[in-house]
Amino acid sequence: MSLGELLRGLRRQAGRLGLAILLLYAVAAALVWNWPRSYVASAIVAPAETTGIATSALLTPAPFLQPSLLDQRPGGNFAVYLAALRAPEAAAALVRETRLAAELEARRAAAPLGPLRRLFGLRMAADADDVLAFLERNFAATPSLSSVTWTLALVHRDRATALEVLERLHALAESRVRQTLAELAERRILALEARLRAEPDVFLRNTLYELLAQQQRAALVVAADEAAAARLVSVPVVELRPSVPNRPLLLILLACAIPAAVVLLAACRLLLAAAPPRDEGAC
Repeated sequence: MSLGELLRGLRRQAGRLGLAILLLYAVAAALVWNWPRSYVASAIVAPAETTGIATSALLTPAPFLQPSLLDQRPGGNFAVYLAALRAPEAAAALVRETRLAAELEARRAAAPLGPLRRLFGLRMAADADDVLAFLERNFAATPSLSSVTWTLALVHRDRATALEVLERLHALAESRVRQTLAELAERRILALEARLRAEPDVFLRNTLYELLAQQQRAALVVAADEAAAARLVSVPVVELRPSVPNRPLLLILLACAIPAAVVLLAACRLLLAAAPPRDEGAC
């Protein structure tokens, strides 16, 4: 079939194609319009390395100063903070301290899939694994292209829960970093004090006293500073109106995709119908 014949065939079916496009668009638009919308809670944070007492990766004083200008990966305390945001410990704490698990369970029990889950005896209770999967799907930490700040965003259908979960995530990750730094400094202080009690050499004792003072300073900084890993540039806030999914954008995309899909399917049908019959006796 030539291109002209294909276009003439599509023109003859223009009425049916237009009706199919209208029906499909109406169904898709109804689904998009009635799809539950979610709120976005967001916060802006920046790396807040507070001490340079060690050369380990956990205590790197400037995580954004990388050896290569092309390597923009976070490091130091801030890298630990970002990892702790999606850690299983954070999910378990959210189960204990927020109502996120209860809301996930209620959503799972709601129609239309809830009755089917009960009919087939599927699990209804939400646990830490479900909360961790929720964070993987609905939480994002995005670096800024123009500065060292990062944007934390969490999507949830309930406005209050979205803000509560984001605030708890930040507090949990910050607490994890602070606990790690405090434990490290405490272990070093205990080791240095034990060595000082057994060291008779006065010159070595002076060196050990200097190291002990550094670790004591580190413990003091960690205990006194309000941010050990991430400083809040913008406190967690949640939008007043739900914005996910973006209905206008989806409707525009559907208006472009559905006509193209219907015309493509009709063209494929015409081409298949015009294909010559296969000769069964041909070898």
